[in-house]
Amino acid sequence: MSENQITNQVTNQIGGAQKYAPTSDAPTNDVLLTLAADWYAGGHKVALAIVMQTWGSSPRPVGSVMVVRGDKEFAGSVSGGCVESAVIDAAMHSMETGVGERLDFGVADATAWEVGLSCGGQIAVLITPIMAAGQSGLSGTVLTQVAAGIDRRETVRLCLDARHGGLVDDAGDNAGDNAGPNAGPNNETGLDDRGERFVFIQRPPRRLLIVGAVHISQFLAPIAAQTGFDVMVIDPRAAFTGGDRFAHMSGVTCHTGWPDDVMADVGLDANCAVVTLTHDPKIDDPGLQAALVHPVYYIAALGSRKTHAARCERLAVAGFNADDIARIHGPAGLDIGAKTPAEIAISILGELIAAERLTQNTQNTQNAQNTRGEKVKGR
Repeated sequence: MSENQITNQVTNQIGGAQKYAPTSDAPTNDVLLTLAADWYAGGHKVALAIVMQTWGSSPRPVGSVMVVRGDKEFAGSVSGGCVESAVIDAAMHSMETGVGERLDFGVADATAWEVGLSCGGQIAVLITPIMAAGQSGLSGTVLTQVAAGIDRRETVRLCLDARHGGLVDDAGDNAGDNAGPNAGPNNETGLDDRGERFVFIQRPPRRLLIVGAVHISQFLAPIAAQTGFDVMVIDPRAAFTGGDRFAHMSGVTCHTGWPDDVMADVGLDANCAVVTLTHDPKIDDPGLQAALVHPVYYIAALGSRKTHAARCERLAVAGFNADDIARIHGPAGLDIGAKTPAEIAISILGELIAAERLTQNTQNTQNAQNTRGEKVKGR
């Protein structure tokens, strides 16, 4: 993706880079980091601002990113507008000195009132300038590697010094350009126990593949995109995918083709969810079969219980075992008594989010158990 394409995407999503307040279509971290890499490649000075820690009613979560350019153009948000001006000033200073810093804002601080953080929250923001190799801050080489990893839908991990933003290894030593964006074990974004190192994790964007460009899809696609999903609507029927039925929706792309072929082209991974909505086995079943042979975290199919039972029989005949078939949520959606297409779309999105959070909680518990086990071994 070129700098112009990314800048246009950011501009379309937030109505121009100079707006403080986030919108439902605010640019995601992957877009922002790629934009920062393109700015740097274009010869601009660049700095990153990342939320490291929050307390109370902070409006933006840990890991939220804002990118600032040397001419004060910026995109993203670390507080929804409360402290952006102060963060931009610090970012501009870091680009001049080549040294990052930690900024702390809270309701008890006079500075917080000056910049608008009077809602009771507190945040810690890490400022790190993008510099040439061998200088302080995060090197342009590493930022380029991060952008390349994002483009390949890889999980990117950075271990940063929480004081000035330089890249360090897991022991806290200066890593220069050698650690690379994927060095170290998997864990979650946040400060370490001593508050000395900040681990930043950027996973591939959540992707929702909707099989069937039907009426329900016209509601599900935009609300899923507004929730942060990269949405793809797939249907072999050109009459369904064409025209303006989906073209006006931000964050939604249409693919005219058979689901299994499209999925093979775009790839499926653990950050993907698949929902089939056509009621036509000729279209839905190939999509389900493609999803079942990949580690997607949510698979669902619309239809009555009788329809779903017949679907399960067909999949069994196709060679899928009971455990495979049990991964399918059918009928799709939470049981909220939904009747209209819009209500059904909401019920599906609710079930999808619940499945995602359950997967994340399970992974977090496993990571915590592994960490405790490693500490016990090290005693």
